[in-house]
Amino acid sequence: MSDHATERKIINATPQQCFDVITDFESYPEWAEDVKSVSVLEIDESGLGGDVRFRAAAMGRSTTYTLRYYYGSNPLRIAWRQIEGDITKKIEGEYEFIPLDNGTKTEVAYHLAADLAILIPGFVKRRAESRIVRAALEALSARIDSVATA
Repeated sequence: MSDHATERKIINATPQQCFDVITDFESYPEWAEDVKSVSVLEIDESGLGGDVRFRAAAMGRSTTYTLRYYYGSNPLRIAWRQIEGDITKKIEGEYEFIPLDNGTKTEVAYHLAADLAILIPGFVKRRAESRIVRAALEALSARIDSVATA
């Protein structure tokens, strides 16, 4: 059974600005601390990353996994699920961008569910998932701030 983690953060940017940063996969190593490299393997019909391979630091080692991304008809939601991985059996997640203050700010909700191929105690896994989700939102916010002021 998967554990789930959800965090929310208000970011001083439009939903479209958040969407643009999230879908710029090749830039992740510049701002997502544990992501070491990213390769977009397949582009979907709208020109966005469909299948994306990541190499990241995880639990003191390197891991590689490929995610398949799904997009709605607007930039308010991006979902993904793992199609290949070495130390993970399952990764599913979603970013939801909720406009605030007439669209000048965005509440970003990040949902993550993961199953590892290795056994670790549940409390360790839950703590790690919460840390990952919290750190991801902090890094996303910092990246959006740096892009907006550049």
